[in-house]
Amino acid sequence: MDAEDLIERIAAFPSWNYRFDLGEGISTPVASAWRVRRQELRRRYFFEPLLALTGGTLAGRRVLDLGCNAGFWSLQAIEAGAEFVLGVDGARSAIEQAELVFEAKGVSRERYSFEAVNIFDWQPAERFDLVLCLGLLDVVAKPLAVFELIAASGAELVVIDTGISRARGELFEVGRLNEPRNAVEHELVLVPTRPAVTALAKRFGLGTVALAHEFDADELGVDDYAAGRRLAFICSSGPSLEGLAAAPEPAQNAWAGALQGASRSVRRRFRSAAR
Repeated sequence: MDAEDLIERIAAFPSWNYRFDLGEGISTPVASAWRVRRQELRRRYFFEPLLALTGGTLAGRRVLDLGCNAGFWSLQAIEAGAEFVLGVDGARSAIEQAELVFEAKGVSRERYSFEAVNIFDWQPAERFDLVLCLGLLDVVAKPLAVFELIAASGAELVVIDTGISRARGELFEVGRLNEPRNAVEHELVLVPTRPAVTALAKRFGLGTVALAHEFDADELGVDDYAAGRRLAFICSSGPSLEGLAAAPEPAQNAWAGALQGASRSVRRRFRSAAR
């Protein structure tokens, strides 16, 4: 691709969420160094453990990237050797960015495809080995439907990176997105607790590890992880997850424990009355 043409096509988009280095000193512009640093730290946090689990490569694997945005993680998968990547996102402009990036990177068309579609109006027409679900689960009102899509893909490995509620138990907290443009169908969303992610994965036959991290509260780009408001998970129906470092369970204060115990008691009485 001609460098001048590439620069013009990059500039035609009002904004970019990810920085892509496209050669000849050309890169996509991002609003701040915070975004660049965040993606590098996230890569170390959950993508490198994924590669450690798969022997350092995704060679021979077919990857489904749900909520792919501009294809940053799709490209990571390709560069890690994935045979094929399908990226799906509801924002047409994001899909156009992904197409431009992959074209500029010279990735063979046989190795990727991107679709602009509401994921809840879509079903995978083929099987995949790995699903990336990064930044999606906490911006939807139908988390069960997301897992149904994952199950329909047939994948043995799933990586989930999501905002989490700090409520106790297998719960979903109703939230409203600060940036409505990130919503899938609704501005009101259901944010999972850590146990809710594990329980949903188990419901679909997936073992799960919530990945440990050592992010500092003042580290640029990852304050939400450091504060316990975001977490990444690797799920598997095949490969063992034993080698992965699991995040410690959060401390539970006495008041939260009492509320959880009371909730269990109410549920038991309700079930008894219903019999």
